[in-house]
Amino acid sequence: MDVKLRLTLMNFLQFFLWGSWLISLGGYMIVKLNFTGGQVGGIYATMGLASLFMPGLLGVLADRWINAERLLGLCHIVGGMMLFWASTVSDPDLMYWIMLLNAMVYMPTIALNNTVSYTILKQQGLDVVKDFPPIRVWGTIGFIMAMWVVDLCGWGLSPLQLYVGSAAAILLGVYAFTMPACPPAKSEKKRSLISTLGLDALVLFKNPKIAVFFIFAMLLGAALQITNTFGTPFLHDFAKTPAYASLFAVTHPGILMSVSQISETLFILAIPFFLRRFGIKAVVLMSIFAWVLRFGLFGLGNPAEGLILLIMSMIIYGIAFDFFNISGSLFIETEAAPEIRASAQGLFMMMTNGIGAFVGGWMSGWVVDYFTSSDGIKDWQNIWFVFAGYALVIGIMFAIFFRYKHVAKPA
Repeated sequence: MDVKLRLTLMNFLQFFLWGSWLISLGGYMIVKLNFTGGQVGGIYATMGLASLFMPGLLGVLADRWINAERLLGLCHIVGGMMLFWASTVSDPDLMYWIMLLNAMVYMPTIALNNTVSYTILKQQGLDVVKDFPPIRVWGTIGFIMAMWVVDLCGWGLSPLQLYVGSAAAILLGVYAFTMPACPPAKSEKKRSLISTLGLDALVLFKNPKIAVFFIFAMLLGAALQITNTFGTPFLHDFAKTPAYASLFAVTHPGILMSVSQISETLFILAIPFFLRRFGIKAVVLMSIFAWVLRFGLFGLGNPAEGLILLIMSMIIYGIAFDFFNISGSLFIETEAAPEIRASAQGLFMMMTNGIGAFVGGWMSGWVVDYFTSSDGIKDWQNIWFVFAGYALVIGIMFAIFFRYKHVAKPA
């Protein structure tokens, strides 16, 4: 089989297994298992907690002792077992620890997947910059297809979604062992654990501009997983109203939510133009205020006459997510010194997907519980408006405190 086709399948499965449960698990836990918002937020926060240290630690193993493709395979096999175990659990505390273990082996595979892909492409004499993006886009396609499979099969409120993720993870784990060998790089230069974990980039905090950017990256990172966590529970709650119960957005929330991922793939293409024309400050502000609209439209929308507002929120997600995550990464790449660029990227991911996601998971769960009545009725409109207000405050503060002068470049 052609090596690019093999890598395409690997990337497809990498994100197919994540898409099988990431968007729909919150609905299953709230609607069927009767977990509280705080419990669900805490379970989703395990991904942020794991992202603080596990990618770096497993990166050390792949850099020094174990072939990357074998480590990738082992992680997915263990993760598949964790997802299968999670499908049998109804206790929130046990679910937390199982999903934490799953996050500890899954989150590092995102980087390991890239490492294996880059290494194999280079071994074959191929251009990574040219050949990897068409391969990686199949990861997003896999994520979307998994959401559709779970939704169309009616598994969004069932543990069967975890069976799908478990099966895909174990299949990918076995498949990874068949990939071309990606041995540890032989380097004469000794790297400290601090350097490997990306912490040598902490020197960037001496630069006020970058320090402010990292702080806002953490604050905005708290918003990145909110709709993934509570979007489908919100849509499922409309089923309690007879007039909405049979409408498309309620019966197929996964398909509606997948519009967000489709939008994400499209807006990636617009980033180079916007960065050259407007600069990082304007682009990040566009992202932040897109989050305001994302949450606000959720609060105003409904599955009937307000469906267009929900669809608009899904489309806006592409700007909200891409214009911050990818543009922020590019900004750090250009601002950091060459010798610490990799570490700086690790620090950026730690601030957003680590600290930010962890705090955001717990705080968003607290907000949901605060607006939940004693009989379990959630005031979703105020919940979404609180999240929108949080993003609005971040946007205003970023505009005031982040100082950056942009010189427009030709498109």
